[in-house]
Amino acid sequence: MELTLNELNEKWVESGNEVSDINAKMQNALNDDDFSQEDFAKLKNQYETAKIKRDAWHEQVVEAQAQQVVNMRNEDKTPLNNDEKDLKNKFVSDFKAMIKGDPQIVNLVTSDTDENGDAIGLTIPQDIKTTINILKRQYDALEQYVNVENVTTASGSRVYEKWSDVTPLTNLDAEDEAIGDNDDPKLSLVKYVIKRYGGITTATNTLLKDTAENILAWLSGWIAKKVVVTRNKAILAVMDAAPTKPTLANFDDIISMINTSVDPAIKATSILMTNSSGFNKLSLVKDALGNYLMQPDPKNADQYLIKGKRVIEIGDRWLASKGTASNPVYPLYFGDLKQAVTLFDRENLSLLTTNIGAGAFEKDLTKIRVIDRFDVVSTDKEAFVAGSFAAIADQVGNFKTTTTTAG
Repeated sequence: MELTLNELNEKWVESGNEVSDINAKMQNALNDDDFSQEDFAKLKNQYETAKIKRDAWHEQVVEAQAQQVVNMRNEDKTPLNNDEKDLKNKFVSDFKAMIKGDPQIVNLVTSDTDENGDAIGLTIPQDIKTTINILKRQYDALEQYVNVENVTTASGSRVYEKWSDVTPLTNLDAEDEAIGDNDDPKLSLVKYVIKRYGGITTATNTLLKDTAENILAWLSGWIAKKVVVTRNKAILAVMDAAPTKPTLANFDDIISMINTSVDPAIKATSILMTNSSGFNKLSLVKDALGNYLMQPDPKNADQYLIKGKRVIEIGDRWLASKGTASNPVYPLYFGDLKQAVTLFDRENLSLLTTNIGAGAFEKDLTKIRVIDRFDVVSTDKEAFVAGSFAAIADQVGNFKTTTTTAG
């Protein structure tokens, strides 16, 4: 019996909890004075098996999400106009010709270049890019949380003024008082240089026998995964370069980070972000009254809050923990990432194939390359902090018992 997407997701969450439970047992075993090497080896084997099962269930979730897009009801899709239909059909036709090694298509895509000297390849139509973007959001794409600016040039610059540097206007007490100059704002120049990122996959001849919709579904899913992984890595590199990196150890440390780590002007738009393992650890932390630190959002039971701030959960495979398997260190970011990070998107995805190079000729295969063009830069390093924790202790109660004297 085939499981639904919700059922698959529940299996994934359950397997993730199992990984966390076994990891906790391993830590307890290490702290035990009667440490048994044999028992620890069994736990370690269970841990590795549980991780494989967890990742396998996640793959099933990803495939089910992709299939949902493929099977989307016609009434849920935006109809294509005649020009878009022609462009889509031509794209599929040209893609098949590329795989077959049609000389006309091969010569076209390997000889023509754009104004920056980049090979044009087959530019992906907008309607297919829309499907890719839908899939990207389902694959825990971090770019949905940062500022994204679409650009048409290979390089450029922007001027930013920090929230903390904005000063108020002067109060004019007298009717005839002269209006003075504003304080010169402290501006920072941020430059971007679009970089090219590529990935290659192998296609078999059976791909050509599929329908156009199946070919596009396969391409969209593959490209979405590669683009998400690539962009997540670039975004995390900028986030990890944050100058403030508090180490959190207890409930109060997290509250202090929320209260004091960013400017009050952007606190209202700030969020917390951690990975699935860190999310699980935080979900078990209690305050002095025994209430859980994380509480479900009254407006959306699927979302959780800490002190009114939304906690974003990112899969471990996209936002990995640091440290070691037996002593992991979990990430916990806080701030307004849209103020802190900007992704400059060239929006020029393109494909190129070969059945000769990259080992394709020897194995009678076809290699398909996708090129993505973007840059990620830090725009305000004070707009967020990159915290981390190995464990968060429950809040300790500080209640005093009062006694009354009879008399």
